[in-house]
Amino acid sequence: MAKIEVNQVAEILKKHKLDPSILREIVEEMNEITAPAADEDIKPPAPKKQFVIVLSDMEGKLPQKELTGWVVQIPENASPYSTTDRIFKAAYDFNASKKGRMLPVKSVGEALESASAKYFKESELWVKTKLPVGVVVTDNVLPKDEFKTEKVDRRRKLE
Repeated sequence: MAKIEVNQVAEILKKHKLDPSILREIVEEMNEITAPAADEDIKPPAPKKQFVIVLSDMEGKLPQKELTGWVVQIPENASPYSTTDRIFKAAYDFNASKKGRMLPVKSVGEALESASAKYFKESELWVKTKLPVGVVVTDNVLPKDEFKTEKVDRRRKLE
């Protein structure tokens, strides 16, 4: 169905020499009807979010050689410890859906990869990396003189 502006309708009615009082009533009534639609277009401000990395630690020993994880976002005022509960809720909701009954998810990784964003949005969780990413463990200390950097003059040609 084609949408038309109230002003355009008013111009069409003027061309057909409608009584001004009737024209005014019609335009006012159309403005009243269309006014709530303008309020619905206004979106609430986006909630502030914080990043959380969910690590995959299969054996329960954090300092391993290879760790994988997923990056997700939760609301800024929420506790990072609630992240797993949010993932579980989204996975349960997905498994209860028609698609989830056919192909249920059985792990956190499967849930983050295959469940659609609408289930995570209901539990206020936004998945930023569907596939797991590598995690590097560091001791958070910069070396002093072990790695001296050498200045390279890029203007000179190497011989």
